[in-house]
Amino acid sequence: MSTVTVQAEEVKRLVVAKLEQAGLENDHAEKVASILIHADLRGVSSHGVLRTEHYINRLNEGGLNKAPNISVNKTGPVTAVVDGDNGFGHVIADKAMEVAIESAKENGVGMVTAMNSSHCGALSYFVNRAAEEQLIGIAMTHTDKIVVPFGGKKPFLGTNPIAYGVPAKKKKPFILDMATSTVALGKILQFKEEGKDIPAGWGVDAEGNTVTDPSKVEALSPFGGPKGYGLSLIVDIFSGLLAGAAFGPHVNKMYGDLDKYRHLGHYFCVINPSYFTDKDSFLENMDQMIDELHNASPAEGFDKVLIPGEIEQLNEEKNRKEGVTIAASVYEYLAN
Repeated sequence: MSTVTVQAEEVKRLVVAKLEQAGLENDHAEKVASILIHADLRGVSSHGVLRTEHYINRLNEGGLNKAPNISVNKTGPVTAVVDGDNGFGHVIADKAMEVAIESAKENGVGMVTAMNSSHCGALSYFVNRAAEEQLIGIAMTHTDKIVVPFGGKKPFLGTNPIAYGVPAKKKKPFILDMATSTVALGKILQFKEEGKDIPAGWGVDAEGNTVTDPSKVEALSPFGGPKGYGLSLIVDIFSGLLAGAAFGPHVNKMYGDLDKYRHLGHYFCVINPSYFTDKDSFLENMDQMIDELHNASPAEGFDKVLIPGEIEQLNEEKNRKEGVTIAASVYEYLAN
């Protein structure tokens, strides 16, 4: 598969223009594009600008509200519900995180659910927002069924990602963003786009057998067997049931029924460390923890012990200078 490397701002401009052509207002198009580019910069292309064509197809078919009336209902001192009116999940999730951050600054904690939403992109973007404010961020969202439950062969759960962002004083924040499946579905789609086989254990066929051909994948497996399965259920409870959304097999498909709203839910929690301990000490101890991990003896085959999210942070530094690499077919779609 041929690729091109383009400066991030240029790709963002193309995505914004494409979304605006499809009828999305500028500020929403800018937010969606920023979150897609965030993923590409970090080397998580499965959640990057390659998704633009799908979003536009859904816009054109009526499965996304081009001009949603996003509302916030403050339900308690530290709680709120955001109704996204079936707009872009990126915009809705960003609003929910903003409300949670404001609450954590004022009251120590903010917990916000979002309803009537859609796919919101990489959760790392939202928890990083909290970490940049020297707050701890937690985010969860569910997806349509693609993962088999532990002990089953038919999909029931989504990839159901969960993310944490924890600030440090001088170091870059700890960012953990992971699917509760072995890999995210977007990774399978990326390998399919690139014409590559996937590693064994990523996906299974209709009979639950492991396959390496991405075109034969019927379902994914939970990571770590019963542990990933348990975490996936927790994510569905918090971002589905708690948000008043559907769960598991009742969630509308992302790559099907393009004319239907998905009614997805999200969950965000932001914690202000200063309400629990001395904030400076907390941040300094995070620096110390990261330093001690970096100085730990690496196992055979590893150059250094890294913290979660560090590889992606290094990718971002590099790609901001050199540009993001995307499939030539994706670039041609955006540029035309």
